[in-house]
Amino acid sequence: MRRLLLAPLFAGLLAAGQAGPASAHGSVALEDDLCVIDINFLTAHFTIFQPETHGAAEYCEDVPGVARSIFVMEYLHDLLREMYVDFRIIRDETGIGRFAGWDDIVAMGDLEPLTVYYQEASIEPSGYYRASHEFVAKGSYIGIVTARHPIDARDYQAVFFFRVGRDWGSFPLFIALIVLAQLGYWAANGGWRKLRGTDSHS
Repeated sequence: MRRLLLAPLFAGLLAAGQAGPASAHGSVALEDDLCVIDINFLTAHFTIFQPETHGAAEYCEDVPGVARSIFVMEYLHDLLREMYVDFRIIRDETGIGRFAGWDDIVAMGDLEPLTVYYQEASIEPSGYYRASHEFVAKGSYIGIVTARHPIDARDYQAVFFFRVGRDWGSFPLFIALIVLAQLGYWAANGGWRKLRGTDSHS
């Protein structure tokens, strides 16, 4: 009975713990245990590090600490090695969150007032693009990657939402459900009667 009662709760807890890295926020998604960013039809492995506070831990999008964060893209298309690529981070003041797309960015107009970080366009023939920013406040942000075609007058963009600062999400709710389930099991098996019996004989 106890196993039947707790099994769905532990399953839900496991799902909640996995939901963060596995979910897709715009142009970034988890594929085969690797975080991949889609810049139109061009793709790259995408990783965020916080070496001073979290060592070699890798993050797909959301990062737990308000600290220096290193963004790394490993190009999976050779064409990206010939393209000028820039990277911008803006505050998500509109609250659009994970549904942000390029049309939403265009609709914002001038991005400078919202920009917390911008790295000018550069060509990375090595196939590795790096950017580093020291966050000073937790909150919601939107990353924007722009790649300029080397020949045609075309730009390709990737837009992704991420959060800085640990967000427990629904984790406390699942903990509360587990505690309630344990209390229910204890009461259903005479725990309250046993406790009262112990008190009466003391």
